[in-house]
Amino acid sequence: MKRKILLTFANLILFIGLINAQTGILKGNVTDKLYEEPLIGASVVVKGTTNGTISNIDGTYQLENIEAGTYTIVASFIGYSKVEKEVTILADQEITLDFDLSADLIGLDQVTVTGVVNQKSNIESSVALTTLKPKFVEVFGAATTAELFKAIPGIRSESSGGEGNANIAVRGIPIASGGSKFLQIHEDGLPVMQFGDISFGNADIFLRSDRTIGRIEAIKGGSASTFASNSPAGIINFISKNGAVEGGSIGMTMGLDYKSHRTDFEYGAPIGNGFRFHVGGFFREGEGPRNPGYTGNSGGQIKANITKEFEKGYVRLYFKVLDDKSIAYMPMPVKVTGTKGDPKYESIPGYSITGSSLQSPNFMHVLSVDANGNSRTSNIGDGMHPVSKVVGGEFSFDIGEGWQLKEKFRYANNHGSFVAPFPAQIGNANDIAESIAGAGYSLSYANGANAGVALNDSQIGNLNNNGLLMRTILFDVDMNDLGNFTNDFYLSKSFDKVDFTAGYYKAQQKIGMTWLWQTFLTDISSDGPRLMNIASADNSYYSSNGLIAHGVPFWGNCCTRGYDMTYDIDAVYANVGIEVTDQLNIEGSVRYDMGDVTGHYLSNYQAPVDVDNNGSITPVEESVTVLDNANPMPVDYDYNYVSYSVGANYKINDDQAVYTRYSKGGRANADRLLYSPFITPEGGTVDGLDADEIKQFELGYKYKSPSLAVIVTGFYTDISEQNEEFGKIINKEFTTYGAEFEGIYQKSNFNVAFGATYTHAEIDKSLNADEKGNTPRRVPDLLYNITPSYDFNKGKTSVGFSLIGTTKVYAQDDNGIVLPGYAYVNAYASQNITKGLSIRANINNLFNTIGFTEMEGDSFVENTTNYMRARPITGRASTLSITYTF
Repeated sequence: MKRKILLTFANLILFIGLINAQTGILKGNVTDKLYEEPLIGASVVVKGTTNGTISNIDGTYQLENIEAGTYTIVASFIGYSKVEKEVTILADQEITLDFDLSADLIGLDQVTVTGVVNQKSNIESSVALTTLKPKFVEVFGAATTAELFKAIPGIRSESSGGEGNANIAVRGIPIASGGSKFLQIHEDGLPVMQFGDISFGNADIFLRSDRTIGRIEAIKGGSASTFASNSPAGIINFISKNGAVEGGSIGMTMGLDYKSHRTDFEYGAPIGNGFRFHVGGFFREGEGPRNPGYTGNSGGQIKANITKEFEKGYVRLYFKVLDDKSIAYMPMPVKVTGTKGDPKYESIPGYSITGSSLQSPNFMHVLSVDANGNSRTSNIGDGMHPVSKVVGGEFSFDIGEGWQLKEKFRYANNHGSFVAPFPAQIGNANDIAESIAGAGYSLSYANGANAGVALNDSQIGNLNNNGLLMRTILFDVDMNDLGNFTNDFYLSKSFDKVDFTAGYYKAQQKIGMTWLWQTFLTDISSDGPRLMNIASADNSYYSSNGLIAHGVPFWGNCCTRGYDMTYDIDAVYANVGIEVTDQLNIEGSVRYDMGDVTGHYLSNYQAPVDVDNNGSITPVEESVTVLDNANPMPVDYDYNYVSYSVGANYKINDDQAVYTRYSKGGRANADRLLYSPFITPEGGTVDGLDADEIKQFELGYKYKSPSLAVIVTGFYTDISEQNEEFGKIINKEFTTYGAEFEGIYQKSNFNVAFGATYTHAEIDKSLNADEKGNTPRRVPDLLYNITPSYDFNKGKTSVGFSLIGTTKVYAQDDNGIVLPGYAYVNAYASQNITKGLSIRANINNLFNTIGFTEMEGDSFVENTTNYMRARPITGRASTLSITYTF
């Protein structure tokens, strides 16, 4: 018996030895083909199996216990084209297999995750997708997140408002009011806000780009209308790093010609047992490129995520905390002469278009009434102040028999404030003063060395060498509650050559706002506006510390508002993708959105209020605009709309493809309907006006090679829109057509990225019949950017610039005065000092170019001097950054 046991044990040992003898080891290096440097964290996998590894800090990898035989090995890395090689593994031997990966110049080999459910590489997808990688983002040199959007062909971003508050449009779709009405901004696949044009609560205000971002994907048109609510024109998705590869960085950026300091950090790594994490963020302090005379930008954010990998899926949880103040730049005073078709824009004496701001240390704290009619104090230094606390997660599992389950959720607690001076009127000092206090008025400075000293006629006529005054309205808005919740759940089933997906989307958006605006009188000077006091000849009227009205009587007291709204969104959607042949795939998707809107909004009335609590009513307190809390106006309505999209992609070969797509998408209206005739007295909506519609057709071509990658897309779009802006009712239809072009060319150490969008846009219908046939406001014929760079010393030294330009646009839909075209340059130079340590200099708007993104509808008289209100781009601003990457 014992002999049998020993014999069995010996046979077992022999059997195990034979098994071990049938396996081998595969090892090698993964390197960047251009720079011949190791790639850290590249994936090396035996094709068709889960047997894989990643390259280490030296770029080497090793796969063990591979059974003898012939295999295909796939090496891939984010931002590079994957390489497949065949290898034969010999028993009990080490085989060396090296990989040289070339950069995927435009992301055509990258798997698309934005606006799709059946994920394919970009060259196999029937959508127009742009990918911005961290290195390109650095080269592009955007000063703000809003300016970064300009790097995306087809996207028009009016980024002159500061860190946020940009107006963003796609392919010539007009910006009738503000924000990004037809486009959604996402973080990690879910919307920052359910509506992109919330008044004073644009999505980009609650978003910051920093080193935690792994890449940015932008889908224009296409399937965006069926895979996200309220986004028929496209999606811009900020995708975070998740620690798949160990590493991090810390960097410091300081202003060279303005006061600013910012520290960024990020680190992530696998931590064993299938876990990995990533954490990062930034903190900053500074004045900003337009000197306000105080610390206008202050705050930061922190983000983190943790991922657990399982055999057939993963779970990821994340959070974000954002608390960041930044200056909001409004339209500014500008001198305009010439003709409507050929105007000349100049700085007003004593006020620089490129460097001055409407913010000033002389105009900071404001006394007003709150939502309940009680005294309150606000601080203009708060500017745009978003506070956002976000938690979310993502679950993805293969549940067998071809079924895939995916769940994403996100909860955001959002609130904050938006405080910014806005020029309501600019004109001759005497004319404005008389319109306020009548003939014989007395004018003096409200603070400073000469406070209370009446100015004589000569001083008024030559005030600051320009003789101008400005009626300034303070946009003072409390964002009480902009919280939202999103849950997106779907199941996918893969058959032989068919992929089917069905999903359910649930979301809720709170919009609680209080608008508490006041009117001030200021001068126009290089040190920022200074408050002016004015009194009538008989002293029956006089201002108080520069305040001439608690409210905005100049605009009919339109804009003291309060509302508390809830928008519940439910949507079901489905998608079918069919691989007709190895080269041709088609897909169709449909989405049904349902909304339930409840809440109330408040009108206002005029009443005497002792705002300063001094026991008496002063002239400016005799008629204070107060919210009518006693008579809330209820809102209760439902809406629904259907969106659909059909597309096809034909892959000519591994390097070329053509695609086409037709889509119809809806976009529900939100808070901008409230103070308009679109809401009935009963709180419902006028039939057909609760949601807008976009119809789009696209035809595109994609090409890639090791040195050149190109995507060209032609488009045709019909738009129907209803909106409201400060009492102005908008009900219009538009048509746009054109082409967008993007590409990258790389030759040795030289790289150039380029993008352009040609658009022809026309107003088909308007409440103002004279506008029919006109070009919509602020839609240029051509937008373009070109970003060349050159690397020396195997990439250790790099120089480059971005040229960003636009042709002229009409300021308003009446096609009167134009805003001239312009092009500005952002330049950079960087140097790796030692391994991991680099220094970089950036100059934004190198040549101090003058350009304007928007202008108010002021009257213009040709061949005379006009004082207008336009929002200019920021002048030259330089920074120096030091970064250590580890």
